[in-house]
Amino acid sequence: MLRILGARVLDPGAFGEQYLDLELENGKIARIAEPGQLGEAVDGSRILNAKGLTLAPGFMDVHVHFRDPGQTYKEDIQTGARAAAAGGFTRVVCMANTSPAVDTVETLDYVLREGEKTGIHVLSCAAVSKGLAGQELVNMEELAKGGAAGFTDDGKPLLEEALVREAMMRARKLGLPLSFHEEDPRLIAQNGIHRGAVCKKLGIEGSPREAEEVLVERDCRLAGETGCGIIIQHISSAASVELVRKAKAAGIKVAAEATPHHFSLTEEAVLEYGSLAKMNPPLRTEGDRQAIIQGLGDGTIDVIATDHAPHSPAEKGKPLLEAPSGIIGLETAFALGVTYLVRPGFLTLAQLVEKMTVNPARLYGLEFPGIRKGAPADLVLFSDTERWTVEKFLSKSSNSPFAGKSLYGRVKATICKGQLVYEQDNRI
Repeated sequence: MLRILGARVLDPGAFGEQYLDLELENGKIARIAEPGQLGEAVDGSRILNAKGLTLAPGFMDVHVHFRDPGQTYKEDIQTGARAAAAGGFTRVVCMANTSPAVDTVETLDYVLREGEKTGIHVLSCAAVSKGLAGQELVNMEELAKGGAAGFTDDGKPLLEEALVREAMMRARKLGLPLSFHEEDPRLIAQNGIHRGAVCKKLGIEGSPREAEEVLVERDCRLAGETGCGIIIQHISSAASVELVRKAKAAGIKVAAEATPHHFSLTEEAVLEYGSLAKMNPPLRTEGDRQAIIQGLGDGTIDVIATDHAPHSPAEKGKPLLEAPSGIIGLETAFALGVTYLVRPGFLTLAQLVEKMTVNPARLYGLEFPGIRKGAPADLVLFSDTERWTVEKFLSKSSNSPFAGKSLYGRVKATICKGQLVYEQDNRI
């Protein structure tokens, strides 16, 4: 039994904000009471003194790379889950671009079985195309029966319109979302770096906004024609945000993700951090960053998703154009949201929590019971005012431009299935 006492409870899916005590038992929220009303503690129960802290439903990240199977020197499902718990996440959705790709029931089953061994809920998308080659669709019906949360070739854009249309028609019948990595390689000279002022300084051409925008436009159009629900992954340009905004206004079932690095950094970070600021799609201009923040504020962008992408020091230590794109993000996501969205007044704390809890759950058709009696005890306890320095990671990798940075907002404890899966320095 676990008791959480005196927490400010913030539940975007239910009653809003109150100060309450909770009792957790058998993986559920067994009792909720006004502070001091639970009565005597039962022998053997654990008490978390949450005075001055906020309790919310556990976060959900719909876009993570745990590199398992195939590249477990970067991350594996166990270490990825520990990093997720340290970031306040009780539910994650793994991407399919592993080695082998998650394009068969056997590989999907491996990921889900390994996920069950962790302390959190690990879901997985399946690939859209066999071998992520963009030529032939997977058996979507079979993979859906096998437990796929959705479908994506994330990491590789789908270029054949006829294949995308067919995938949308089949996904619509299955009631599962399709997520799209929107970068047309035919328009990109060097990926991971925005075609702009920084590229000029480096003497390279880089990756233009148009590479993303042409595919966002196409997929919004096809979603409207097929009635399929789609997700635009890690949106990076102002024009892409506007395309999604117009599609939503037209009644098209399109949603969008924004990463913490795209609302926190600009292309200038490449000059300071080198390959640690190289990602696909790239960091763009301050105008693009502000458009993403505006999209988060007005609901055009539905969720915050990390695109947690671990790489080894040797890989990220290569010359800029040779190093792989991507950074880790699970352990800094909440703090970046507080620092760059809540404290400047772009989002309320409740809106930030909404984009990290109820919105991602609904996007994937998952139940979101919130904080109520009988609900699963999947919770996060945090301080939105504490300032801390990013010093170490539970991820197997450490490729982050935010290492050493001072941020506001710290996860203090994460509870999943009624059990403490993370406790910051055992200080609660």
